[in-house]
Amino acid sequence: MPRPKRHPTHDMYRSIYPLRMLGMGLGGVVTGVVLWERSVSPVDWTVLVLICLVWPQVAFWLARRSADPYRAEIRNLVIDSALTAVLVPLMHFALLPSVLLCTLTMQDKITTGIQGLWARSLPGMMAAGLAATLLLRPGFEPESSLWVTVACLPVLVMHSLAVSVTSYRLIRKVSHQNQQLDELRRIDALTGLYGRHHWQEQAEAALARFQAEGTVTSLLMLDIDHFKHINDQWGHSVGDEVIRSMAQLVRANVRATDCAGRYGGDEFAVVLPAQDLAAAHAVAERIRAQAFETRLPGLPELRLTCSIGIAATDPAHQRVRDWVDAADAALYQTKHDGRNGISIHPGSGRAGAPLPAAASPARVA
Repeated sequence: MPRPKRHPTHDMYRSIYPLRMLGMGLGGVVTGVVLWERSVSPVDWTVLVLICLVWPQVAFWLARRSADPYRAEIRNLVIDSALTAVLVPLMHFALLPSVLLCTLTMQDKITTGIQGLWARSLPGMMAAGLAATLLLRPGFEPESSLWVTVACLPVLVMHSLAVSVTSYRLIRKVSHQNQQLDELRRIDALTGLYGRHHWQEQAEAALARFQAEGTVTSLLMLDIDHFKHINDQWGHSVGDEVIRSMAQLVRANVRATDCAGRYGGDEFAVVLPAQDLAAAHAVAERIRAQAFETRLPGLPELRLTCSIGIAATDPAHQRVRDWVDAADAALYQTKHDGRNGISIHPGSGRAGAPLPAAASPARVA
């Protein structure tokens, strides 16, 4: 029996553990240099070891043993901030390392992306810092020596690099997800062709090029004949298979620069940039002929035919809607004439492209 998938947040503590070890370790080095200069008592050294070396192991154990590791790790992150605040009085309020460690700790909380985590950490930091001050009663020595400054540099550099790498990975991930979302928006799930919004954008661009440069583009509108009867007689699953088969035929007969999309239901649209009526008619005829020869597996009695209307860009088309209406009118003329054929909108002859010499094939009702 397959094991259920674990949610990514469930194992968050595993990815945080090495970062906690690194951060606490580097913070421990900085604090250790300060304590060495201050000649502090063994109690202070013990507190440092517990915070920087023991706590990361305890945090990992608590999250792993918890019934809800994600929430347990959130608590651990809040405790991280509180323990960092304890280091401030432990260092006798040495200004440079205190500001550095507290600032980087808050930055870590912000970069987790967990809403409000930094705000939840502030009360614990202030309470822990105050309690440590009352218990340890340290002196006030804000000055930092050259050795303390040097010890702070690895923390600053490594933390900055770690944040940069994390941000880079996040940006790449978001970029990839945006590409996937854009692909989902552009592609129709059933057919694999472009969705209506995308091919209409391409049609608008083609019409704008025609209006600016005179470059003729043709538009095919294609409809599967008797599709309602197919759904009623064989069911919607067969209807979906018919739509997919027609989409494959359309895709196989257009160029990579063309834009074939699903208009809605069993209707398709194909934008053919820089294709005149003769070229568009040739494309439409290939699709129509191959559809007529198509047989679905297990359904040899099902005859697949389609009706196609063609309209080229025309000075009368002020909007894409005008162009689509022209191709749609040609499509319905094909249906009126008996289906399984091709019609060209009469106004397309003014687009500057000759009408194809060959007549449309005989239509089958």
